[in-house]
Amino acid sequence: MMFPWLVVVFASSWLMTACLRRYALVRNVMDIPNERSAHSIPTPRGGGLSIVLTFLISLPVLVFAGLLTGTEFLAFLGAGALVAVIGFADDHRHISAKWRLLGHFFAAAWVLIWFEGMAPVEMLGVSIAGWKGVIIAAVFLVWMLNLYNFMDGIDGLASVQAISVCLGMCVVYWLAEGGRLVWAPLMLAGAVAGFLCWNFPPARIFMGDAGSGFLGVILGAMALQAAWTSPALMWSWLILLGVFIVDSTFTLVMRLIRGEKVYQAHSSHAYQGAARRWGHTRVTLTIAALNIVYLLPISILVALRSIDAVSGLMLAYVPLGVVACLLKAGRSEPAVK
Repeated sequence: MMFPWLVVVFASSWLMTACLRRYALVRNVMDIPNERSAHSIPTPRGGGLSIVLTFLISLPVLVFAGLLTGTEFLAFLGAGALVAVIGFADDHRHISAKWRLLGHFFAAAWVLIWFEGMAPVEMLGVSIAGWKGVIIAAVFLVWMLNLYNFMDGIDGLASVQAISVCLGMCVVYWLAEGGRLVWAPLMLAGAVAGFLCWNFPPARIFMGDAGSGFLGVILGAMALQAAWTSPALMWSWLILLGVFIVDSTFTLVMRLIRGEKVYQAHSSHAYQGAARRWGHTRVTLTIAALNIVYLLPISILVALRSIDAVSGLMLAYVPLGVVACLLKAGRSEPAVK
């Protein structure tokens, strides 16, 4: 049974986060508040490294148990480690955007090499396969790891999102696939839960780019992994990730329309507007509830082929887009204090 190892992953992540917090305080690796910040006091950062290490260490255990293939192991390990190293370096000393982006595309290419491209999927009668699929998958992975960084802006949000999405997909896999794919997202949820004990509002340490980018690329890679079992499972991932995908994409499009420099840091995401009104804890818990109560049932229906992927995505994304619009996503406002 793998459940004892899940406990080890959680406990190791908790302890490692405590050590990283101490390290950050000693080395002055701090997130200093500025006009865009959602916090008002200097806070240690870089705690997401605990998620990276505990999850990557759990992967060989899954391979040994026959719950992960060797190619999947190498895909997760190589891409996750590369993105985490880039993020960790950026947390300590700024790395220019072009070099970060180049590294991110290398990580995406690594995943696709070991996955042998993207599984053929069809949407609206159009087949996505071959080089077209590879390009779309690479852009998707790079967008996923960057949007996860953008959405890691209030206490506990990125952690709670990862846990609720991973546990939701465990339910989907159990109902639709039977079991093998359950364990990687379950281990990731355990690693994030250990970190969340220190990151839940009010956060005592932040995830940092090492953790947020790692979560983005691993969650994206898990979605592509699922497509090789059934394309419907990939759409289920995209539905459950809907809050982050819609908020970040809607915000980017609105800023482009308004002629703003999209590469500049800002605080105009929908979740940031919500946090200014209702606080970190309420927003974080509301998004978790939204994932479980609303998005999970849709993702299950798509996985079981009770509804088609397009209908599922529309049912999930359109209301989220309306909420983003109501919260004025993409319009710059004062930061939370």
